[in-house]
Amino acid sequence: ARLLSAAELRRYRGAPGEPGLYLALLGRVFDVERGRKHYGPGGAYSGLAGRDATRAFASGDFTPAGLVDDVSGLSPHELLSIHSWLSFYSDNYDPVGKLVGRFYDENGAPTEALREAEAAIEEALKFQAESEQRKQQFPSCNSEWSSAKGTRFWCSRQSGGVSRDWAGVPRKLYHPGSQGSHCVCVRSTGPPWGQPGSSQHSDRGDLDDPHLEQYEGCHPLAEQCVLRG
Repeated sequence: ARLLSAAELRRYRGAPGEPGLYLALLGRVFDVERGRKHYGPGGAYSGLAGRDATRAFASGDFTPAGLVDDVSGLSPHELLSIHSWLSFYSDNYDPVGKLVGRFYDENGAPTEALREAEAAIEEALKFQAESEQRKQQFPSCNSEWSSAKGTRFWCSRQSGGVSRDWAGVPRKLYHPGSQGSHCVCVRSTGPPWGQPGSSQHSDRGDLDDPHLEQYEGCHPLAEQCVLRG
């Protein structure tokens, strides 16, 4: 693969007389000539051209302070944004080579900084997958409040934005390490989540999950619950 120095990459900002229009993301260089209206001089993203501004893809900070390749301290959500952008460029623009610097050494080998960034992105992807699985297992309840009736929680086959063939019953879901809880709908029949083929189960769905708590004063199998006050 072609190796470019930071000085070489700066020559590819798309100005008249310059050899082309490149940008780098996590040290990978792409030819973005076909996106000249966005990345060329005067374009909304012209600040990304001719450099590795990976952090800006996550933060949206296009000031000189933000147009840098340092990704330390980014949140999982911001790391997922970088991952998404990298997929976008890989799918839509031609790769040119690698930028020698933070993410690749002078031989084109990944640096420790790149390995750390990729590991952090993998963790963020894993967290996202687990969160999506949790949402499917425990969709949020519907809720409404009035001064006369108090708070009503109820479950339906669409609540929480998750279409399913069961409604579920309201329960408090606690997250490990957190004192707070929120109302979720819990499947009350069949095998527990993740054991679809199991024949040895109590036919209580996920009601026995240790992170759940029943609402006081509500029937344990009622699809709605009203809390006064």
